[in-house]
Amino acid sequence: MKLSIAGIFVFIFFQVNAQTALKQSVYRAVIYRPDSNEIVFNFQPKKEKGKTVLYVLNDTERLRITDIKQKGDSLLFNMPFFESSFFTKINKDGSLSGEWVKGTSKEPQHFPFRAFPGQPYRFLVKKGSVKKNITGKWAVTFTNTANAKVMKAVAVFNQQGNKLTGSFLTPSGDYRYLEGIVSGDSLKLSTFDGSHAYYFRAKIEDATTISGGDYFSGYAGWQKWVAVKDENAALPNQESPTALKPGETGLNFAFKDLDDKLISIKDERYKNKVIIVQIMGSWCPNCMDETKFLSEFYNKNKQRGIEVIALAYEYSTDTERSKASLRKFQQRFNVQYPMLITGAVTSDEQLTEKTLPQLPPIRSFPTTIFIDKKGDVRKIHPVFYGPGTGEYHQEYLKEFNKTVDELLGEK
Repeated sequence: MKLSIAGIFVFIFFQVNAQTALKQSVYRAVIYRPDSNEIVFNFQPKKEKGKTVLYVLNDTERLRITDIKQKGDSLLFNMPFFESSFFTKINKDGSLSGEWVKGTSKEPQHFPFRAFPGQPYRFLVKKGSVKKNITGKWAVTFTNTANAKVMKAVAVFNQQGNKLTGSFLTPSGDYRYLEGIVSGDSLKLSTFDGSHAYYFRAKIEDATTISGGDYFSGYAGWQKWVAVKDENAALPNQESPTALKPGETGLNFAFKDLDDKLISIKDERYKNKVIIVQIMGSWCPNCMDETKFLSEFYNKNKQRGIEVIALAYEYSTDTERSKASLRKFQQRFNVQYPMLITGAVTSDEQLTEKTLPQLPPIRSFPTTIFIDKKGDVRKIHPVFYGPGTGEYHQEYLKEFNKTVDELLGEK
């Protein structure tokens, strides 16, 4: 029986005679795609103040899940972000079976799901395999199998023994925390955060060449990839990065926040302030990382004359659905700045024209817009590189702070 998402998840409990508990050990979880490829990740149940919580493990990230409901041997857990839930049954051996349901701009997607206790690994390493160390920076070429479109990217890998971590960076964002192995001449990496469900595999030809790569994403995404070792690898510029239209100097918008209050950038609150406008969506993992950063930054620096406004572009025009998803961000990251619902959906090719006509089409989420004290747009940054990207994240923070400091220093 399929379960559906309609903003609020409905869970049908199985009736059983005895309570079954999760094992207090690391689980190896498997999401099964329709093409039989598997996306693997790990999670760990823990008891905190008498209640069960789960931690999804991706490299150094510990994604905490608290929305857990159990009745008998039936277990529901909702991911802390995104429209993403697991409907499972706890088996006698402590394993889980059921499905992962993910909200989309169309119908929810359903994936068969299993999880096995006492398995702290993602992928098995072949005994006696020769280690090939691929630590460093790689120039990557992705090729979409559906339309042969090519995309250039950069991979940053860190290998310790057989363990491999790192991320891929594209002109529009990064693939967050990846974790896996090098075994013999093969590499495997995966990640899961409730939205991203990625699996990478490839052959390591030698110290400078990776070939025959496959990248599986979500329900049916599949790209081929190859890479060449290059410590000077650089990301290409976006073909048409977001910028103001000729003759325009600022933005003019008014949308309702999560409490139905109309907020305008022309409000008194924003006069003579440096304003950071966050173009985002609650479906976007990179937006999740940026929201965490911006919330902490705002709460520490708002007294300096800084304001932040988030403009959300969601999966549907259902306002209540959008509110429910955005509140996950707001509550988890203690967001004190307004989060406004634009009413435009991500699939709408006219979303920018309908909401921010001063701009040409928005190319990527998140996009960050810096506005000076006079209300003029001074800089548009079309990407956010998160903490899983190492030096790229640090460079982003350095540039961000420099821009804000310069705008604050102006009279």
